[in-house]
Amino acid sequence: MKKNAKKSIVIGAIGAGVAALAVGLGKAFRSMKESAKAQHEVDKAEFAAAKAESKAFFEENRGRNTFAKAKADAKQVWDDAHVSPSERAAAEQEAREERIAAAKARVEAANARYEAAKK
Repeated sequence: MKKNAKKSIVIGAIGAGVAALAVGLGKAFRSMKESAKAQHEVDKAEFAAAKAESKAFFEENRGRNTFAKAKADAKQVWDDAHVSPSERAAAEQEAREERIAAAKARVEAANARYEAAKK
């Protein structure tokens, strides 16, 4: 009888563990569902903003895409496509350096604000 008593205790413990696991998983899935709903709301809002910005940009530039502008844009694309690899690499390096300089300026400004707030 002692073996049966031990088996029932073990089975009961396993059942309790499974129940606790189910409760924990239920909470996790509910949390994931709520998070997904919140992210969906964010995505909808960002999509609406992008759509509104696109409409505004279109209206702002309606009638401005003249033949001369289109020709200038096409020439720019043509020139960009026919740049030598070394010139393209140099231009990309220059753009990277400008971005690094801007980032360093932002760091310095943030450090200055930090020091001012610390006093």
